[in-house]
Amino acid sequence: MTCSRSSVSCESGCGEERAAVDGEYENRQQTSSPSCSLSRRECSDGICIKCKVNETIDAAADSSIAGDAPRFCRDCFWSNLYAKFRFAITSNAMITPSDNVLVAFSGQTSSRVALQFVHEMHQKAQQNFDASRDRSLPVFGVRVAYIDESVVYPIPTDEFDKAIDMTKDIVSSLTPPAKTFFVVPIESIYSLDSAVGRDRLRKLASSVSDVTGKEDLLDHLRLLCLQKAAVENGCTKIVMGTCASKIACHVLEETVKGKGFSLSADIQYADARWNVPVVLPLHDCLFDELKMLCVVDRLKTVEAFQRPRAGINGLISSFVKLLKEENPSRESTILRTAGKLTPFAFNSIPEGGDNDALSSKRRQKKYNLKTDDSLATVSHCIICSSPLKPAEDSGSNNLHDSVATSGIFENTCSSCQHQTLPQDPSQLGNFVSLLPQAMATYTRASQQSLREQIQDLLLSDSGGGT
Repeated sequence: MTCSRSSVSCESGCGEERAAVDGEYENRQQTSSPSCSLSRRECSDGICIKCKVNETIDAAADSSIAGDAPRFCRDCFWSNLYAKFRFAITSNAMITPSDNVLVAFSGQTSSRVALQFVHEMHQKAQQNFDASRDRSLPVFGVRVAYIDESVVYPIPTDEFDKAIDMTKDIVSSLTPPAKTFFVVPIESIYSLDSAVGRDRLRKLASSVSDVTGKEDLLDHLRLLCLQKAAVENGCTKIVMGTCASKIACHVLEETVKGKGFSLSADIQYADARWNVPVVLPLHDCLFDELKMLCVVDRLKTVEAFQRPRAGINGLISSFVKLLKEENPSRESTILRTAGKLTPFAFNSIPEGGDNDALSSKRRQKKYNLKTDDSLATVSHCIICSSPLKPAEDSGSNNLHDSVATSGIFENTCSSCQHQTLPQDPSQLGNFVSLLPQAMATYTRASQQSLREQIQDLLLSDSGGGT
């Protein structure tokens, strides 16, 4: 038999599962295990372990599939992933009725699923609002942004236009409610004429000789561009499609780069070091599961924007891929191990006054989601905004003592010092002059003195040289 996700209840229980995901996802550890001690045939004999009725995805496809997909039928698999998403949302107050969220949409698998799940929540909230008599609970707003990086990673104009049209079609199909979509050129991070901004960004990218450093810098500029778009459009949260697999790679990348102190800042469900908090509702979902969901639910993705990682980041991605071939649970193991690190104070959403925020606070207490308040006054790297341990912001850097008076090395992490900043002191002034003023605008610097240093170091968009 088959069952539909749209039904309120069904014999298999899939509808019941979907109705239950608005509550707390108590069995998340059991259902999120990517592997089973028994073989797939011994575990379910080709029958979904949830509904005990329908054929599993693996049996139907007659192929090897990673993650939870081999254990569930199509509908139960969808419900399982959506439950992980909903649990992350509700337990961390990621989205509340009064919010106006900006979904960062790259057109690729993870962000496509994040957008789809946000739409499901958005649609449900609108239905509840329409059915309510007093209509006292507002419906959160949704905007979708794509960051255009063609100035740095050029693609043929016809391919780009076709990909943008596909992206617009994907967003416009997610109605009702309607969602606003806009394309944000990454050079807009400079509050300048577009031609001048493109020229400065190209010069900034070309001034970084290290491949890994250049990729990391552009990743940070992309996030700053999202911050700028969110502020200009009145958004209160930024939803990103970062999944468990990408976080696992990030853990190893940051470890190799010597950023162990700041590692816990980037792998949590929420990051409020920015003016607009960034949330990761797919934190517990593996990429292979998201990819399979796109296949079984026929979710369109945009292939034109995909590009491989480079440098250290590319090597780590290949390494994790090899680990997965040996044992599919490696990514979950890496993430679970890194999850034992104590989060920073900014890794929790600032408390609000609405009921959702209060209920989220109770859930955080129940699940012991504690942060280290003693790190609330930690300094931040002025390039990548990573927290700096005291030894890094002391101003003693033997390699660059000759330019220590400039202040740039005292306030950057070791990774940016060795991979992003020019190793030739004579080129340092030019590099600093090319940095966008937004690096001092959209970061919640915990120390006013650091904010003043950033303002002194960065060239004003309307200024001349350094």
